[in-house]
Amino acid sequence: MGVKSKAAAAIVVLLLFLGSLWLQGSLDYHWDSCLKGYNQLNKLNQLSNSSRTNGAEGALVLDACPGQTFQVSKLLSQLQAASTYPSDVLLQPYLSSWDELVKFMEALGPMVGLISQEIETKTSIIRQLALLEKEPEGELGPDLNSIISVNTEFGTKNTLEVSHHTGGYHSVRSMISMELKRGLVDFHHQTDSGCRTLLRLHRALLWLKLFLEKLAENPETGRHRSPSELCREAYQSTLANHHTWFVRRAAELAFIAMPERSFFFRLVCVQNQEQFSSLLNRVVEAIGGVYDRTQEALEENGMLDLP
Repeated sequence: MGVKSKAAAAIVVLLLFLGSLWLQGSLDYHWDSCLKGYNQLNKLNQLSNSSRTNGAEGALVLDACPGQTFQVSKLLSQLQAASTYPSDVLLQPYLSSWDELVKFMEALGPMVGLISQEIETKTSIIRQLALLEKEPEGELGPDLNSIISVNTEFGTKNTLEVSHHTGGYHSVRSMISMELKRGLVDFHHQTDSGCRTLLRLHRALLWLKLFLEKLAENPETGRHRSPSELCREAYQSTLANHHTWFVRRAAELAFIAMPERSFFFRLVCVQNQEQFSSLLNRVVEAIGGVYDRTQEALEENGMLDLP
């Protein structure tokens, strides 16, 4: 066996190994049902024109994309709901938007499970903290590791609806204020506080925002770069700055197996780059609103570098 063949075989074995560690469940592409009689861009344009006619900005409403687990319509509605309060982010729709983004990442292939599984762990931490805040105050001490170890069934997607809880974990700013008052945020040592966990999600959101921005771009040369290349580039300028060498190498391998651009069209039920760009720009704008508000809240409280 030649050197190149051995190297290729080694990469395949490593990818399979990483996939077994980082992804649970199977992948279902549903290739054929998505585009039957469905043109999402026409609905997008109609809604946009209607909003201009009525003089209202309005919320973007999209139909479900048949045959897909990830639904861009749900993602947009949750992102918009998270930005209901001025200068703040509601945590329940914020976490629900991450549920959709996890489905998006899982659709890209088993290797991206490295990141999506870690994100699910982070959203579960905040959901459990919100649940346990209902307990008597004396039971919510600074030992957050013991808190996170119980009620693990609430770590599954969409199990705990934080919107029904109006306490400290109602919004980003209320969580920051409450955890600071209770001494739950350590600026020098690693903890599983909600604020530290939010910071990790916040960094990942910037990566996805940048990746989607790049996917939406129409190059001057007429040649689109591959999603694999764009995702790697977005990762290198964001999450890679906070990951260990091993995680960076594993992520690089994950991006190699990313689907081609046509797969993304099917994933959101569009037929060409023009429709894709129009839809993605709305998603990026919604993500940007949530990201900017979270960034401002964390920066005001000196939390952008929590260990």
